[in-house]
Parts: sequence; structure tokens; C-alpha cells
Amino acid sequence: MHKWIAVPIDAYDHFQASDGWAIASHIALSTLTSLFPFLIFATALGGFLGSKDLADQAATALLESWPQAVAQPLVTEIHNVLAQSGGGLLTIGAVLALYFSSSGVEALRIGLNRAYGEEENRAWYLLRLESLGFVFVGAIALLALALLVVMVPLELAAIEEWAPALAPLWRALAPVRIVAVTLALLTALVMIHKWLPARQRSLRQIWPGVVFTLVLSAAFAFAFGFYLERFPSNYSATYAGLASVMIALLFLSTLASIFVYGGELNAAIRRAKVD
Repeated sequence: MHKWIAVPIDAYDHFQASDGWAIASHIALSTLTSLFPFLIFATALGGFLGSKDLADQAATALLESWPQAVAQPLVTEIHNVLAQSGGGLLTIGAVLALYFSSSGVEALRIGLNRAYGEEENRAWYLLRLESLGFVFVGAIALLALALLVVMVPLELAAIEEWAPALAPLWRALAPVRIVAVTLALLTALVMIHKWLPARQRSLRQIWPGVVFTLVLSAAFAFAFGFYLERFPSNYSATYAGLASVMIALLFLSTLASIFVYGGELNAAIRRAKVD
């Protein structure tokens, strides 16, 4: 069998054998439950740095790449939650939010260790500290992204009103928002694959799974959004008031499956080279 066919099949066989679907469901649920604590902490950090609204604006910008039926209910609830959260970085609520949001990182670690066939031997408190570090870095990156994709365009729009001659420059910079979000997601995937598992890997060893995850996730998001636009009543008829939650879980579970399979693909490529 040709390598380009054998490797994806081998990756899927190991995905099945290592309970990939169950791990993906765990990642999806952990991500959904960690999303709001993470944004609460990011808001507290933004308030400490002088702008409490940055996390809210960045979350909205990031969710723009999701299908509207998935993103809109989450954006609404994010606005509601962050409007009521305090801005103190060292409040008990912010500390707890930091801790609970790290559970999502732990779920990603479990998925990659399963995919790469690694056994975790580090102490649990060291792993939790590393996850807290990922959350802290992620919050800073989210605020920086907000400055780039939200605040800068607003400033440029204001400049355009004051100096219409700069309108072509403003329109030329419009794609920067999409590029910035894509680069942020790509960077996050590289960091997660490289440093979260029990054993670190080189960029050469992880790039196939990273690219696969990014491309297939974007394709799935487009296809899922296309489906929901044409058959919006399917989930409402089945889940009634829980439709938005179930849609979000299904979306995140599929993305998590793609993520875990990306790790399996990297492992399968390495096995093929060894053989």
C-alpha cells in the first residue's frame, strides 16, 4: 500500500484504539466549561493593564471565524458574563477562574499524550503549573490580539474620517484581521504540540498535524456553517432550548477530533519513517 494512503489509515486505526472519540468529547466539554473562566481571567488581566474591554473584543473577533449559529449564543453570553465580572487581577474570582480554565489545557495534554503514545511521569502539580502558564500566556496573547485586530482598525477608521485620502490604505489593511487570527491559531497549535506532551518534539515532527488541523478545521467550520444556515430547525426540533449548547458541543467535539487526529497523524508519519 502506498505510504500516502497507509499513513492516514494507520493514524485512524490508532485514533480508534486510543479512544480518540471519547478523548475528543472530553476536550470539547473541557473547552466549553473553561472558555468563560479563561475570559474572566483575561478580563481581570486587561483591567489590571488598563483596558477591561479588550478580552471581550478579542473573544468576539476570534469567534467570528466560527459558524454564526455556534458563535452568536456564545458571544451573547460572553458579553453578559464579562459585563458582570470584576476587573481586579488578584481577586479570589480571578484566581479561581485561572485555575479552572487550566482544565482545558490538561484535556489537550491528555489527548496529545494518547496520540503520541507517551506516558506522563511528571508530578501533577508541575503539570498544573505548566497549564496555568499556558493560560496566562494565552490571556496576554488574547489581549495583544485585541489591540491588533480590534483597536487598530478602530483607530484607522477614525483616521479615515479625518483624512479620506488614507481610505485606500485602510482598505488594504482589512485582511490583516484575518491573517492575525490565523497566525494566532497557528502559533497556539505549534506551542501545544511542541510543549504540552510528555516529550518535546521538533517543528519538523509536528508541522504535518498542525497544518492538517488548521486547514481541516477551517473547512469543517465553513461546511458546518453552510449546513446550519440551510437546516436551522433540525437541532431546535431535537434539543429545544438546549439547541445552542448542543450545536456548540458538536462543533467543538468535531474540532477536537480533528486536533487529536492531527497528533495521531504526526505519530503515524514517525512510525512510517522508522519502519
